[in-house]
Amino acid sequence: MPPRFWDREGYSFNYRLKYISVNIIIDWGIMFSDKNTEQKWLSFKMILNHYCSQFIPLIRKSRSVKNHPMWLNSEVKKLIGKKRKAFKKYKSEGTVAAFNEYKHYNKCCKTAIRKAKIENEERIAAEAKTNPKKFFKYINSKKMQVEGVAPLSYNNNMVTADTEKADVLNQFFSSVYTVEEPVGQVSPNSFTVASAPTTQWLAQDMVLKGLHTINVNKAPGPDGIHPRVLRELGAELQWPLFLIFSDSLSSGMVPSDWKKANVTPIFKKGIRSQPGNYRPVSLTSVVGKLFEGLLRDHIQNYVVENGIMSSNQHGFMKDRSCQTNLIAFYDEVSKKLDSGDAVDIIYLDFAKAFDTVPHKRLLSKLRSIGLSEVVCTWIENWLQDRVQRVVVNGTFSTWSKVLSGVPQGSVLGPLLFNLFINDLGEGIMSNVSVFADDTKLCRPVNSIQDVTSLQQDLDQLAIWAAKWQMRFNVDKCKVMHLGCKNMQAPYNLNGTALGKSIMEKDLGVLVDNKLGCSKQCQAAAARANKVLSCIKRGIDSREEGVILPLYRALVRPHLEYAVQFWSPVLKRDIIELERVQRRATKLVKGMESLGYEERLAKLGLFTLEKRRLRGDMITMYKYIRGSYNNLSNVLFTSRSFQRTRGHPLRLEEGRFHLNIRKGFFTVRAVKLWNSLPESVVLADKLYSFKKGLDGFLASEGIHGYGR
Repeated sequence: MPPRFWDREGYSFNYRLKYISVNIIIDWGIMFSDKNTEQKWLSFKMILNHYCSQFIPLIRKSRSVKNHPMWLNSEVKKLIGKKRKAFKKYKSEGTVAAFNEYKHYNKCCKTAIRKAKIENEERIAAEAKTNPKKFFKYINSKKMQVEGVAPLSYNNNMVTADTEKADVLNQFFSSVYTVEEPVGQVSPNSFTVASAPTTQWLAQDMVLKGLHTINVNKAPGPDGIHPRVLRELGAELQWPLFLIFSDSLSSGMVPSDWKKANVTPIFKKGIRSQPGNYRPVSLTSVVGKLFEGLLRDHIQNYVVENGIMSSNQHGFMKDRSCQTNLIAFYDEVSKKLDSGDAVDIIYLDFAKAFDTVPHKRLLSKLRSIGLSEVVCTWIENWLQDRVQRVVVNGTFSTWSKVLSGVPQGSVLGPLLFNLFINDLGEGIMSNVSVFADDTKLCRPVNSIQDVTSLQQDLDQLAIWAAKWQMRFNVDKCKVMHLGCKNMQAPYNLNGTALGKSIMEKDLGVLVDNKLGCSKQCQAAAARANKVLSCIKRGIDSREEGVILPLYRALVRPHLEYAVQFWSPVLKRDIIELERVQRRATKLVKGMESLGYEERLAKLGLFTLEKRRLRGDMITMYKYIRGSYNNLSNVLFTSRSFQRTRGHPLRLEEGRFHLNIRKGFFTVRAVKLWNSLPESVVLADKLYSFKKGLDGFLASEGIHGYGR
């Protein structure tokens, strides 16, 4: 008999939760008295599960339900049943009346199916921006084959059973962990901090705010508590959770449920039968992640207030992104090339970086930056005795211990990793740039001495990795030589020569040794066209209310990811990107025979070229007056002499010799920025700036650079 589940998708789910909110009248202070953190958590979970089982209905889900289309609703099911019954009646009686009855229900059934499909696709389109997985789930449901974990190669045999596949993958994922050597004398440098972290920082209203921001579309963790239950019952659950969080922090004891993870293997690329070609995605306790988020914010505020984080780090940092990393790094590279220097860039790759962080070494670094012992003790307990299991088609592997690393799928993990590698660039003379574990360094190389200096910096990074028990994947570390007079010097890492590359994918963007963007334009257009083809084949509706939201949420982001860094200059590249939007607008019903400009006007869209120009100005505003302001001093220079005309935030227009420098963001965007009206530039908020900018571009008839 099929298992039973809570009807969390049913229309009455929220209504049922109202019953729980009325009936959950408990004196949690008495309930938790004389209990430690683990016991408090188990009591809370038991009571919550009791109320959920009492008020939320259980339904049986047969395996055949998985094969039902997403649009199939109760009305369509009833009509299909009536149609079948009428057909049987006609076959048995053979009368005209029976045939007419069958025709009636057949027509009603077709109408209802068409209506159900349209309504389902409208819901998918409306949620595409916040829940894109729903679209791809719908598209995949139409495919005949189901993509999952393929039969795996293990000890020269093929493993096909789900249980065995789960165990093989769990064994592989566990094999990458680091067995930590004694810490010895590897203490990190201590920081002088302006303010010591407080221990009384947790408040009840913070818990309530966190509960109200939980994403209900996420799946529950190993503890089985659904995020929708937590958010809907936030007012009732804030107090017991605050008591549990406070006790956990003060005692340094973390409930065992918060240390468990269900791991879903996701195929990356290569041969599907190789376990190494699957990436582990961990699902942990929602309540545990809620507290991690509160603790992360506390640590992050402390780190920012004391200026602890390296300015080279752009990953998992507020107001920093892949784009800020790329612009900052390649601005320096393009400057050197424009001045006639040869430049060598070394791209470094850590092997399983997040999984191999040694815990004791991590804790020594956390203590060195002045984090309170209460917080460090809690993190130490949180890292200890962690376990995971792999899930394949609802089948679980055995539990295995997690010996090292910052927990994948956790909220706190990325910040801890950043703090662990924060001193990576200390003592390095070359330009270092870091985004989480993606590291690159560059240096002008006009002489043998320059090459030697870059090699010494590479050796210094190897020493750092050995000291902190991190490993470079030397086979994936590459050197790129730029400049027509480059000596093409060889480099080595840990005694192994680095491979040479003429093009690398840097944070998702293709970068070649001439800093051209044509290959990136082709790749972006190909990715966007692939998704657009999914929409064309998988979505029946051609209504504007369906196609347009799907295009904006799923297709256009591929064309505009970090585009201020690689914005096309050549006409053929501009046309190639624009061709995707031309194709997308033609999908809308009634637009097939209209010209491109007319289609854009009716749909309320800009050309991609104008959007890039507008995006340049928005990014400039962020650098000069907004959230990127702390990065602007390195990239831009204010005009030393300001005339009376124009706004007071005009910048020096950089000189250039090469087209790659002319088209780089920090050069091409300055001229238009200087020409903006003062009322636009001095807008207090980004929203006001965008509104004023749109008015200026429209009044001046500006559609792109060079027009």
